[in-house]
Amino acid sequence: MNASDVWLPFAPDTVPGLPDGFDYRTWDGEDSYPADPADCAFYVVPYMKGAEVSARPLAAMTSVRVVQTLTAGMDHILPGAAALGPGVRLCNARGVHEASTAELALTLILASLRGIPGFVEGQRKEEWRSGFYPALADKSVLIVGYGSIGAAVEDRLAPFECARVARVARSARATERGPVHPLTELPALVAEADVVVLCTPLTEQTRGLVDAEFLAGMRDGALLVNVARGPVVDTKALLAELETGRISAAVDVTDPEPLPAGHPLWHAPNLLVSPHVGGSSSAFLPRAKRLLVRQLERYAAGEPVDNVVHTTA
Repeated sequence: MNASDVWLPFAPDTVPGLPDGFDYRTWDGEDSYPADPADCAFYVVPYMKGAEVSARPLAAMTSVRVVQTLTAGMDHILPGAAALGPGVRLCNARGVHEASTAELALTLILASLRGIPGFVEGQRKEEWRSGFYPALADKSVLIVGYGSIGAAVEDRLAPFECARVARVARSARATERGPVHPLTELPALVAEADVVVLCTPLTEQTRGLVDAEFLAGMRDGALLVNVARGPVVDTKALLAELETGRISAAVDVTDPEPLPAGHPLWHAPNLLVSPHVGGSSSAFLPRAKRLLVRQLERYAAGEPVDNVVHTTA
């Protein structure tokens, strides 16, 4: 390999164990580049800086061989991949976000069912809002998108005495926990679920997957939780359904995002919003840095890198 530059979004001296033999450059989306992009062999995409920033140097990265994201999804980088030459491996951050995102998914489920947003409001107003609230115990849960994050969500559901956990992915397969159903069976499974958790990546197949028909198929009183991507859900259809009071929702991602001031989602009834923090926790940096060290060690040794989602043609 001729080019030896590695672009990292954080200082290399903060990443223990980086292999020798590379010239490490720090770039986290600033206007100016730390070096000539043409000399970059391994590009680690800045975290949560948006598609425009992520893709900005790609056309000039004529020597790049690996593009490594620090996100589970690749939707922000795939459009820019058209500017790359052939044979560039695009890798996601499988193994980095499972713990943190699954933890938030469970938080959103429990907070919504047990009425925590109402308790916070009641505390501010000095109102004692006692009563009976739904529990996660005995509920039927549907996980839509059964990759590593979906499986991590199920791991954390295990102690909560759910009546049933069903799984959906692009294609059917068997797991130790039970069958994974194909997307074609989604309507029947949605109708049986008390809680629907969206963990699917954003693709052309999943964009707008949760539309008016999907939402109408949810049972009365059901909860929709989105820790996937905002455009997986049709925002207008969700707002219309929430206004009826028939279902509730908790979302870590929105469309548009960031959610602008004055947007109706801010004040929609029966909705809990968190600001896309599923992966942004104290669990992120240690796992991200361990992933980068492993990937760069494999690359330096001429071994196949892990987590390859796409190779440019």
